[in-house]
Amino acid sequence: MDMPNRPHHHSHFQFQLHSDSSSTITTTTTKRPKHHHQQQEHDQHDQEHVLIPGLPDHIAQLCLSSINPSLLFSISHSWRRLIYSPSFPPFFSLYAILSAPKSHSFVEFHTFDPISHTWRILPRHPPIRHLLLRHPSFLSRSLSVQSISAAGSLVLLAATTHNLSPALARPLIFHPLSATWSLGPKLAAPRRWCALGALGPAVYVASGIGAHFSIHVARSLEKWDVRNPNATVWEKKTDLKDGRFSREAIDAVGWRQKLCMVNVKGDAAKEGAVYDVAEDAWKEMPEGMLYGWRGPVAAMEEEVMYVVDEAKGVLRRYLAEEDSWEEILENERLKGAEQLVAEKGKLCVVSASGISVVDVAASPPWIIPVVLPEGFEPVAVHVLPRMPVGH
Repeated sequence: MDMPNRPHHHSHFQFQLHSDSSSTITTTTTKRPKHHHQQQEHDQHDQEHVLIPGLPDHIAQLCLSSINPSLLFSISHSWRRLIYSPSFPPFFSLYAILSAPKSHSFVEFHTFDPISHTWRILPRHPPIRHLLLRHPSFLSRSLSVQSISAAGSLVLLAATTHNLSPALARPLIFHPLSATWSLGPKLAAPRRWCALGALGPAVYVASGIGAHFSIHVARSLEKWDVRNPNATVWEKKTDLKDGRFSREAIDAVGWRQKLCMVNVKGDAAKEGAVYDVAEDAWKEMPEGMLYGWRGPVAAMEEEVMYVVDEAKGVLRRYLAEEDSWEEILENERLKGAEQLVAEKGKLCVVSASGISVVDVAASPPWIIPVVLPEGFEPVAVHVLPRMPVGH
């Protein structure tokens, strides 16, 4: 069933904003001494910086921290400044890798603020090699740029450069709360593409292709804890039984302390594998899970798994007890889905139509598009804490 767009309702992760409204009142006043106006301006300035009159700021902040940030944004300038300060609990924003439609290698990193409803470009990152999206010899095929979010950071890990070799020797990491970039530990075998996933603060890289095919790389699995600033190497884990998961860039979906993945995208016949973190062992994917894996998959809070059927534009939820997929909604905007992200009761879908947000916590679920910066199309999207103001 095709779901219409639903009116927006308040949420700490939202994509519409109630507009600020203001009125101008003109009055006639008698002329007063200059020092009186200066005192008025000083008093007004003090009032604008007071969070709640009569309360110390630290008490006022405790009171305001439980209120929806969009309400705070629309009511008071001092409250608006507060929600972007480092001391206020950060709301979540979209972080997107965007490209120009006809560009072979141009990408930019942007963030979308759902409260002010604006896009901002991220601070400049350390120099990296060009990330190739298309090659003149293979125009019909898009080359992957693989990224993931873990421990509140954006991690860029695999891509291809102009000579068809890996573009990144080590992960490139963006930290939203400090608005800074850093580099992770060097990969033993940098990848053009791989199976990439996360569980909690740990990033996992499995299989894939480096500068050339290697059965050792195609069977490998490595782990890195993003929170550990002293980590200098990736931890080797149990190998896959073969190299069948190296054909293309795929997602290893973190779900209930397991990594679930298939060897090809789309509606084609595929093989599945499940890595059990506690046992450090690979297992067969349940038959029903594999059968319904017909597009990008994501797990909400690593507990509830969703899939978008990219051919039909149908969103489904996995029922583990029944090993089956339950249909939630169908929408044209979901057709051609390439990526799915789940966070805070909402799904972000990258498809041929752009970026769409689906509120699966609402009843019935609703879907709304995110308007992109003019002249750009999405490569990937993530949901992370907002950057502080001034960056």
